Amino acid sequence: MPKPFRNTRIQFRFPRAASFLAALAALVTVLIAPPATALAGNGAKPPDESRPVYSYEQAVRESVWVDTGLDGDGDGRTDRVAVDVIRPREAAEQGIRVPVIMDASPYYACCGRGNESQKKTYDAQGRPLQFPLYYDNYFVPRGYAVALVDLTGTSRSDGCTDVGGRSDVLSAKAVVDWLGGRARGYASARGRTAVRAGWSTGAVGMIGKSYDGTIANAVAATGVPGLRTVVPISAISSWYDYYFAQGAALFGSGPDGLADRVESAAARGRCQAVQRALREGAPRSGDWTPLWEERDYVKDAGRVRASVLAVHGMQDLNVRTQHFGQWWDALAREGVERKVWLSQAGHVDPFDLRREEWVRTLHRWFDHYLLGYDNGVEREPMADVERAPGQWATDAVWPPRGTSATTVRPAAGPVPGVGTLGLLPAPAGDTSAFTDDPALDESDWAAHATESTPAKASFLTGPLARDLRLSGSSRVRLTVTPSTASAHLTAVLVDLGPAVIRNYAGAGEGIRTLSGRTCWGAGTSADTGCFRVTEPDTAQVAHTVFSRGWADLGHHAGLEEGEVLTPGRPYTITLALGATDHVVPAGHRLALIVAGTDAGLVQPASTRPRLTLDLAGTAAELPVTGGWPAFLRATRGGSGSGSGGLRQPYDAGPPVTAPGLRPPAVTALP
Repeated sequence: MPKPFRNTRIQFRFPRAASFLAALAALVTVLIAPPATALAGNGAKPPDESRPVYSYEQAVRESVWVDTGLDGDGDGRTDRVAVDVIRPREAAEQGIRVPVIMDASPYYACCGRGNESQKKTYDAQGRPLQFPLYYDNYFVPRGYAVALVDLTGTSRSDGCTDVGGRSDVLSAKAVVDWLGGRARGYASARGRTAVRAGWSTGAVGMIGKSYDGTIANAVAATGVPGLRTVVPISAISSWYDYYFAQGAALFGSGPDGLADRVESAAARGRCQAVQRALREGAPRSGDWTPLWEERDYVKDAGRVRASVLAVHGMQDLNVRTQHFGQWWDALAREGVERKVWLSQAGHVDPFDLRREEWVRTLHRWFDHYLLGYDNGVEREPMADVERAPGQWATDAVWPPRGTSATTVRPAAGPVPGVGTLGLLPAPAGDTSAFTDDPALDESDWAAHATESTPAKASFLTGPLARDLRLSGSSRVRLTVTPSTASAHLTAVLVDLGPAVIRNYAGAGEGIRTLSGRTCWGAGTSADTGCFRVTEPDTAQVAHTVFSRGWADLGHHAGLEEGEVLTPGRPYTITLALGATDHVVPAGHRLALIVAGTDAGLVQPASTRPRLTLDLAGTAAELPVTGGWPAFLRATRGGSGSGSGGLRQPYDAGPPVTAPGLRPPAVTALP
């Protein structure tokens, strides 16, 4: 069971006396500098949310270079990162300190942020004009500062990009420290004029999508004082799991390719050694190396002091839901205060899914954790889950109460390669075989789930008598005999039945961008705060793949080092499937499909093996709401369901341990 939630508004775990004193100073600052909007009431009862009482047009806009204390490019000088800050001028003039919303990103110059790829812009003197996204427009008038950080090696920052490593993380952490008075900032990239953040309360909330949200996770995992909350959107929790799936290589490139994409021209010239270290430390063999150990934030979840508002698309095939699932579970074990939004889209920001509700939620979240408003947001339902395009439901906790791991087992059926899925184990000796076809993917397999085809083995329930909800992460244990010395495996869960879903395989990954605009906060001619409207992009499908997992069979014993397989020898491996929250409706069928290479995502193995599944040694552990009794009730009367009375089934094996849409080809740009 998860530990009781930890209140993250005021924290008392400090590893060193210096950290204690710094945090105490920040706390005193908050207490003596109440929210400016509360002061506006002239002694009246404070409002229940911060109000836009400050001028956006007159806000202070400045650039600061924060010393990271690192020398990543080896030039003999510690690296400085550029931070563009916008903050309310009136608050500064009145001596009122403000909290900070911070987005640390490598993309502000190369690629842009948001649905419209906004980049930072500057005037002729180098002063910031446009702050990408809406955080500045909406929150600065409400008494917040916004700080946009160029990670090392990008835009106007020194150093080298190391893709989630020490330089990335500590450069962003240094800015949090500067905002809390614990690090040095300067008025220019090389000058000695010091700049202090005396206007800051020291309370920081980090936010960002993809790479940016990944840095928020990473900085939270350092336990830095002052970081009160993080909002990771479609974020990575372990960089190994971005480039590999249990030894199987993804995308066709490694972190050196991403570094080259985001680094400034000057950094590319001075950072060849770092590029080489990224390339050599991340071999395409899929082996776990010290480079990946450094970039695994899940192991440090116990250091997280901030609250977490996580957002993820359940059909995100770029930053897959394995990242969200393992991070969420680790936070739960540590009792971290948290909330989640799960959409049916792909790699999409919630601002473009459910704009008004998202901004309202984010506003209340920051008001609570950064300004101290007792608005009850932390007592509201933990999860918002999209059930159909634009239709959302909530759960008090997530996964919902009553959800438990339920072991289901495949068995042979009357048609070769098309078996049953139920609670009882298959008889010893039953097998199912298929041949890897690297030209096919999950949509091909699912479209023919009920047919005997050579490239997959499918296992189906009968039509469900009741809705069946799966909420959380699944695992599939396979005992398989290859015919060649290498093999890749894929397991997918499929809802067989018609539905209207978000078109996650489309260009917008589930959204369509329209020409009209809505405005969110105040603006100027250089930064209007107005953004193009979106609507759901939907598709009518005959089946829905809703959870996936991949692996290289040569890594069956662990990730440290893959091995050459012995043809004809059986191996057992457990595939970790991505977290999901999906309801298979009554009348539909649930399918588990096992195949080889998933085209367009997983790179093929060096051979094309025939793979024979030992069905008695194969099982799936599913997060069923209601547990095995709910599965039995839903499948009662279906083939292979273990019907004949509501009683716990005999478990003969060990627990599992460790026409539709074609998924888009994904490029390595988180």
